[in-house]
Amino acid sequence: MANIGQINPLKVVKLVEFGVYVDGGDLGEILLPARYVPDNTEVGQVLDLFIYLDSQDRLVATTDKPLASVGEVVYLRVNQVNRTGAFLDWGMPKDLMVPFAEQRVPMEENRSYCVYLYVDNTGRVAASSKLSWYLHEKNGDFKSGQEVKLQVVSRSDLGYTAVINGTHLGLIHSSDILQPLRMGQKLKGYIKGIRPDHKINLRIQRHGAAARDELGERILAFLAENNGESSLTDKSSPDAIFKEYRTSKANYKKTLGRLYKAKKITLSSEKITLA
Repeated sequence: MANIGQINPLKVVKLVEFGVYVDGGDLGEILLPARYVPDNTEVGQVLDLFIYLDSQDRLVATTDKPLASVGEVVYLRVNQVNRTGAFLDWGMPKDLMVPFAEQRVPMEENRSYCVYLYVDNTGRVAASSKLSWYLHEKNGDFKSGQEVKLQVVSRSDLGYTAVINGTHLGLIHSSDILQPLRMGQKLKGYIKGIRPDHKINLRIQRHGAAARDELGERILAFLAENNGESSLTDKSSPDAIFKEYRTSKANYKKTLGRLYKAKKITLSSEKITLA
């Protein structure tokens, strides 16, 4: 069974002058135009092909790889806006449409937005910036402290909304943001907690003892690689500390204190030294 809007392994069943036909299962035989057919392709060979409707609404296969497939969120630029909707550049010959009803805010040409790809009721691949229509906003058995994959998708007065593991939406509160974030950015993050309404709070850095243990190992490694000394003390600026270790000054100070009590470093106002 081939899935529209996704890359499928499909078997070649017929060779013709204008391309080859592949077995699309319930979708029937699907044409792979000649310009996409790899050299020496034979009947019975399996090819990884993307399936979609072309500009004449015919089901076709291609070896081209789009910037995203159905079921994924991606950050795309608007090429055109007309009476039908907005049309995004997704790396394919035919632009990807976002109907007006699927736009969280009215889209503008040459601006970029995070969108979710889906198949509409006509079989076309389309996109929506109303991510909450397609992704879950309430806890899906996530646990506090769990490491997850995040993708930043929107900003509000409270902070940034991010997609969690491609399936859920969560919030990174402004007070937990220690680094610049940009739309579409993918990064590692952690479940901060589950709210009473079952919605998900996120953080970008590890928290608590586990974070300080990891940071402590990085500080010791830095000292070992730099003649046992560092000018980054507990008096250094938050910006200097974040630039080197991607952590807050408060967390850095607590970690230095743990290392000092463990007699792994010595401290002075000018430097820290490997014991």
